[in-house]
Formats: sequence, structure tokens, C-alpha cells
Amino acid sequence: MSNKMYVGNIPFSATEADLRSLFSEFGQPTEVMLLMDRETGRPRGFGFVTMDSRESMERTIQGIDGRDFQGRKLHVNEAKEREDRPRVNPNGGGPRDNAKRDTRRW
Repeated sequence: MSNKMYVGNIPFSATEADLRSLFSEFGQPTEVMLLMDRETGRPRGFGFVTMDSRESMERTIQGIDGRDFQGRKLHVNEAKEREDRPRVNPNGGGPRDNAKRDTRRW
């Protein structure tokens, strides 16, 4: 089993170093990852933290879930494996370059 946790409701001002420091109270974080918006480069408000052991992960969830951190209550639980979702149409739904399309009406 994995020792990875999902962490939600992270303040947008928080850094990976801030989270590492907080989670270090309960064990050794081996990986801290904040997810960023691809287009804006800004934080998305959630991430993942992996602890060195299952016991550390369980202590961390008990100690941090619902705790106030920089003005927001964190949501911490065991990360679930991402399910493969079938893509209905991976290419989108219409023409990619609308500028080249003739939009005149006859």
C-alpha cells in the first residue's frame, strides 16, 4: 500500500516547504507536491504528500485533517489510485482553427 495522502483546501499562498514543515510534526515526508494550473501557473489549492511509513501517514491524517492552516481547514485523507476514465472524444468536438473556416452565409 502507498503512504500517499491527498491534501485539499490548501491556501494559495502556501509553499511546498510550508507543507513539509507542517507534515514533519508527524513523521518524515518523502515527497510534497502542490498542483499548479497549467495555464496560469497558479496553485490549484490541493496536492499530495507521501510519508515514510504507513504509521506516519495514519498519524498525520488524524493530526492534520480539519486543522486550520494559514486560515483554511485542510482536508487530508489517503490518496486513491486514479481510475482510468474512457475518453469520449480525445480530439475535442469541433474544428481547432476557427479562423480558417469560411463563416460567410450565402
